Amino acid sequence: MRTSRNNMPQVNAGSMADIAFLLLIFFLVTAVIPNDKGINRKLPELCPTDTNCNTNINQRNILQIHVNAKDELLVEGRIIKIDELKSITKNFLSNNGDGTCSHCDGLSLSTSSDNPKKAVISLQNDKQTSYEFYIKVQDQLTQAYYELRNTYANSVFDKPTKDLTKEELQKVRMAYPFILSEAELR
Repeated sequence: MRTSRNNMPQVNAGSMADIAFLLLIFFLVTAVIPNDKGINRKLPELCPTDTNCNTNINQRNILQIHVNAKDELLVEGRIIKIDELKSITKNFLSNNGDGTCSHCDGLSLSTSSDNPKKAVISLQNDKQTSYEFYIKVQDQLTQAYYELRNTYANSVFDKPTKDLTKEELQKVRMAYPFILSEAELR
């Protein structure tokens, strides 16, 4: 006679390792790896010792952009929407000092740059500025330069920037150098 103690049901665990392995592969293949957001910038080289690297910049060649703790964007002391920043920047860079701006909605650009090579974008952020808004501002500035460079490449080389040779691309970058001065508001 058999006792019921010896007849315990058993689970076949032989295929459990295979199932766990298949689930692991499934989740690794289907998982979306988040793309880190960041800013691709090349930092300027250090100033050599025994050299005065401070230069005087004409005030009309500086576009003052401030972002406060409430993520409000101020250009030349006037609050604007983030969508307006690209057109204001493009106009500042490419107007050759005439001060006219069709998209600036009453914003006085008396400090319009003499030419793109002398133009400096001065960006000041508050310590409490959100990172997301900071990235939006950087994106608008980058898009402004990209569009101006693409227009320049089409007019001078008769092709878009993506089709330029390294030498031609260097000439486009020299025509519209990305000069950005960043600081923190006090």
